[in-house]
Formats: sequence, structure tokens, C-alpha cells
Amino acid sequence: MLGRPKTAEEYVDLVDQALFEIEELRLAAEYDMESMGAATEFLSDLQRDVQKLRDSMADGSYRFGKEDLPYVKVVEHQDERILPFKQLLLKINETHIEGLDVEGDED
Repeated sequence: MLGRPKTAEEYVDLVDQALFEIEELRLAAEYDMESMGAATEFLSDLQRDVQKLRDSMADGSYRFGKEDLPYVKVVEHQDERILPFKQLLLKINETHIEGLDVEGDED
């Protein structure tokens, strides 16, 4: 897995990517309710929480924190077959807690 984002722009891009992936999964679940019905149960809450995060970034009220983002409890319990971008969401949370990777890899 890639390291944490190094800039605020990269961090915002991760959140935007997560919102895109959530919408894609929602569309797929609506198309194939029989096999993906379980996915739709948590998608609304996940989308709401990630959108709140993105909105706070846009309006300048976002602050890095020491605690997990609200969606993490739901995401941790999902199988990657249901939530293929689970690692992306966990990376956003890791960045929220640990901050941007301003040191970078100096290999």
C-alpha cells in the first residue's frame, strides 16, 4: 500500500476518489440487488460520513484528529469483496490520525 499523502491536495484527492468509488458501488448494487444487496445497507451512512469529511475540507473547518473518522467502525467489518476500496478508506483514516507524510520516503 502506498504511504500517506504528502500534501493537502493529495489528501483531498483520496477523499474525492473514495466518494467516486462509493457512488460506483452504489450504482452496481442497485443494478444487481440480488448479489450485492448487503453492500447497500451501509453505503448511505458511508457516503454521508465521507461527504461530511470532504465538505469540511472545502469550507476550511477540517482538522486532523486523534480518533478514527466516524465511518471506520463500519468499514473495518466489511469484506473487501463487498467493499473493494476498503484500504483507501482506511488510508484516509490513517492520514486523519497521523497527518500528512511530510517527511516522505528518503530511500
